[in-house]
Amino acid sequence: MAEKNEIDLLKEKLFNKKENGWNTTEDKESIFNYAKGYINFMNQSKTEREIIKSSKHIADSNGFKNIKEVESLRAGDKVYYINREKSMYLAVIGKDSIEDGVNIIGAHADSPRLDLKPNPLYEDNEFAYLKTHYYGGIKKYQWTTIPLSIHGVIVKSNGEKIEINIGENEEDPIFTITDLLPHLAQDQMEKKLKNGIDGEDLNLLIGSIPYASNVLEGVKLNILNILNKKYGITEKDLLSSEIELVPAMKCRSMGFDESMVAGYGQDDKVCVYTELTALLDLKEVPNRTSVCIISDKEEIGSMGNTGMESHVFDTFMAEILNKLGVNRPNLLDKVFTNSKMLSADVDAGLDPIYANVSEKNNAAHLGRGIGLNKYTGARGKSGASDANAEFVAEVRNIFEKNNIKYQISELGKVDVGGGGTIAYILANKGMDVIDCGVPVLSMHSPYEVTSKFDIYEAYKGYMAFYKN
Repeated sequence: MAEKNEIDLLKEKLFNKKENGWNTTEDKESIFNYAKGYINFMNQSKTEREIIKSSKHIADSNGFKNIKEVESLRAGDKVYYINREKSMYLAVIGKDSIEDGVNIIGAHADSPRLDLKPNPLYEDNEFAYLKTHYYGGIKKYQWTTIPLSIHGVIVKSNGEKIEINIGENEEDPIFTITDLLPHLAQDQMEKKLKNGIDGEDLNLLIGSIPYASNVLEGVKLNILNILNKKYGITEKDLLSSEIELVPAMKCRSMGFDESMVAGYGQDDKVCVYTELTALLDLKEVPNRTSVCIISDKEEIGSMGNTGMESHVFDTFMAEILNKLGVNRPNLLDKVFTNSKMLSADVDAGLDPIYANVSEKNNAAHLGRGIGLNKYTGARGKSGASDANAEFVAEVRNIFEKNNIKYQISELGKVDVGGGGTIAYILANKGMDVIDCGVPVLSMHSPYEVTSKFDIYEAYKGYMAFYKN
């Protein structure tokens, strides 16, 4: 019979050891300091427009230039392109020939939320409301009885654009969607959970004082008068607006040990921040050109001219080829075919309270590092971008050489559910792609949870990939 020590050594050699990263890290100070920057970024950037605004400011401060203002490019140059204020592409030009491909990391800035309908404002029984249409996959009941803030833009027919941000400052009013008291909710509570709140009942309560007594729709008139005085708008101007309702709660450290981050929109802003800061912190010119994508509309299928299904990213890459002076017919296709990408989107973290939806051997755990998904999709991998084994091994090699803690997982049990990312869109261009992001608890809820350890490992992992 083998000695126990010999068995332990054999296990250490052969087993895939899965361990909590907090037990082995010697860099807690760096992890916590990095998380402070992330939390601050999140509190300044709750919508995709705000993400792009913050990212542009950070890029400008780190020597990046708008590619439209650059006549030519060479190794070491840093450029970006902003698409309609809702998506953004950045690049650091590498030393190698771009024909041999680029290294791309792509995340999305949009998150599940409530959008205002085109004709949102109405009055009912001396209350003024705004009607909403939910965006992305949400549990509707989670959006009632929480503080909500109003973000977005109103564009008048003359082109004047007015930015709206109400409910984030302590001096601001907040808003909410009401729900039934339990004493009168017997019928509601008999419904299935997904039907407890109807989409048409997600109406935002915004006021109750009439403009004057005995005035028809006096509360609505008072609200419009307030908005007209503050922003110079009329009800008709709401027709050309993009107004989003998001949780007014701050992103904050969570837990007695402050090991986690709780906040709205971490899907997928956590990957936006980590991929962006990793690109900015490259100390040397990379061998291969490094590209960072901040996309829009992922939560509703990546459609539209700011989503990844559009060809605007191709336009950015073609412009790089033009300004490098190397472009020719079909070169862009060749560049894409030789490129490699991490689709930086969050993964579902195992929640012990709801462990029955996960298969523990293949679930992502908070605190075990960045999560790789070889494939997502649903049921029989429907809709999945399934990474080749050779590319999975290449990414593993990058992470292991750079001491990046990682885990490879699936999004829940087979046939329980599924999901997708922008991975398949870039894979369709011929490049190697794998999903690679931070595990999250309570994904798509108004208040998601991540581990500071995993966030920092994502940052380090993305930087290592850019450098490779």
